[in-house]
Amino acid sequence: MRRPLIAGNWKMNLNRVESVSLARDLSAADLTSDVDVLVCPPYVYLDAVSSAISGTGISLGAQDVYFESAGAFTGEISPAMLTDIGCTFVILGHSERRHVMGETDGLIKRKVHAALAAGLTPVLCVGELLEERESGKTREIVESQFNGSLAGLTEEQVQKTVIAYEPVWAIGTGKTASPQQAQEVHADLRKMLADRYNSATSESVRILYGGSVKPDNAADLMSQTDIDGALVGGASLNAEGFAAIINAASVSAA
Repeated sequence: MRRPLIAGNWKMNLNRVESVSLARDLSAADLTSDVDVLVCPPYVYLDAVSSAISGTGISLGAQDVYFESAGAFTGEISPAMLTDIGCTFVILGHSERRHVMGETDGLIKRKVHAALAAGLTPVLCVGELLEERESGKTREIVESQFNGSLAGLTEEQVQKTVIAYEPVWAIGTGKTASPQQAQEVHADLRKMLADRYNSATSESVRILYGGSVKPDNAADLMSQTDIDGALVGGASLNAEGFAAIINAASVSAA
């Protein structure tokens, strides 16, 4: 049985006071013990949030990382810097990094390898644009991102990786893939893992859904066989709503 993971991607939101307040409110919420919880604030508030969630069981993650360990890379953050500040996870290949910042599968692959080498758990995002779904290319696009971004990983390394399926057309739009649409892609991803590695590895890797996940749709989404949690955007900025999504994951997994 794969243990559910609910991750909150705060993106470029909140100030220091608001970040700490949100972290404390979430820490004080009545959360199930059956679900792993992760928050990913902006870089500049990682330390403050780390202190606020210390001892709570909530994990800390970053929203990106660079692949070099040190050097003349102005504006970048290394994997060692993240672990030094208390991070155990890092989101990589998010659609906003791919489509706004222009990151390629090759660059993301280097980040995935660097994160794993530093002991971080990558949350590797894949997903299609609206026009790609409408033209029937969803599996082709997701498989291409899967192959390129996870190239060269050993069986042991991929077992330490989380995959997140995020249809780009559903991120921050209010649109959500139906549970059946999401399950279909998750099942495809699990088959890709089985084909590349083996069924045991495929069954061990957690695959999250992201894309306008809210308290009122979380249970239906996470009741699907191959959906092991959620990567939550806007709804993670409200402690009560995020807690409801976390607890829905526990009910769905029961």
